[in-house]
Amino acid sequence: MTAIDETHDPALRSWVAAANDPASDFPVQNLPFGRFRRRASADGALRIGVAIGDQVLDLAAAGLAATQDMNALMCQTPAERKALRLAISRALRTAGETAALRGALVAQADVEMALPCVIGDYTDFYAGIHHATTVGKLFRPDNPLMPNYKWLPIGYHGRSSSIVVSGQSFRRPVGQTLPPGATTPVLGPSRRLDYELELGIFIGQPNELGAPVAIDDAEDRVFGLGLFNDWSARDVQAWEYQPLGPFLAKNFASTLSPWIVTMEALAPFRAPFTRPAGDPQPLPYLDSPGHREAGVVDVQLEVWLQTARMRETGSPGERLSSSGFTDAYWTIAQLVAHHTVNGCNLRAGDLFGTGTLSGALPSQAGSLLELSQGGKVPITLSNGEHRSFLEDGDTVILRGFCSRPGARRIGFGECRGTVLPARGLDA
Repeated sequence: MTAIDETHDPALRSWVAAANDPASDFPVQNLPFGRFRRRASADGALRIGVAIGDQVLDLAAAGLAATQDMNALMCQTPAERKALRLAISRALRTAGETAALRGALVAQADVEMALPCVIGDYTDFYAGIHHATTVGKLFRPDNPLMPNYKWLPIGYHGRSSSIVVSGQSFRRPVGQTLPPGATTPVLGPSRRLDYELELGIFIGQPNELGAPVAIDDAEDRVFGLGLFNDWSARDVQAWEYQPLGPFLAKNFASTLSPWIVTMEALAPFRAPFTRPAGDPQPLPYLDSPGHREAGVVDVQLEVWLQTARMRETGSPGERLSSSGFTDAYWTIAQLVAHHTVNGCNLRAGDLFGTGTLSGALPSQAGSLLELSQGGKVPITLSNGEHRSFLEDGDTVILRGFCSRPGARRIGFGECRGTVLPARGLDA
């Protein structure tokens, strides 16, 4: 686990004034990485930046990075990552200001963010036990969890080409569904479109084909976390998912926040890993004393919805639910160890989705499928609108942050996406 050092000191202040605002997601204790281009740039080339307050520090212009290849930077060893973080931290602290560094700043309002790295492979897990249990009860009231759930992290391989960055809209998907009472499926727009509140886990250092990663080394292979919305067409999913799992219900779009909060930044927000009484203990390759001591990362999460009507009236939307990563059944290290135990080789930029991160209470649901009890009980919004599933024009915003006494609050920014009408079948 990454040790706490001088970069985490809650008393640190930055010469970038906005970073010292207690409400900022991006104080000098955070320093998340992303890729951006200046809106006025002639060549439109992507550059590596670090978020600080309401600004972006261009690492190459600041003389702090020799590459503009984020995937190459993510391959660094833990020691190299720690050294880079320390250099950036010292440069952005109050005493570090220089004319050259100030010239390397660009306002976030003046940049266009891209996906934070080139994503090669994408695996979506099912680590949220409360989501798995609630959804399982909809279909198997007496046996919501399959017998393997508490023994291994369940996952499937997804489609990386349709992952888009926060702020982009996407078309309502079209697919086959089987209407209630029908014996013949129909092709048309999904009527049960949903979001999923997840975290994205970014792989940094690769492992060789055939070389499993031990659980105590697993987090050395992880560069950091982001917010992730795995949009889901529940009606398409219900018809297609047996026997091989999700396909068209999941591969039409997924939205990712633009900033990677590094594992180093998350060091103050660790918690012990435990299993509930009566549950099986993990097999040895998914367990260790160090992992039990601090294998959990405490990230608090929120889902907000802004309907088209809310947007027209100037409303920023309303919060639908809140939950946390501490409720997940499987940890980051366990996902990496299990993914590689058969010798699977991970590469820099590979992405894991955690699966929907719901809490134990109904109000902590990470999807509309849960909040509306499978569409049977629509939720009522503050302006009188109702939702069982998403409608065209709806914008879903995910937010996340870490907060703990004795540590500076850090955030993840936003993961925002808007539903557009389905494209006509003859288009």
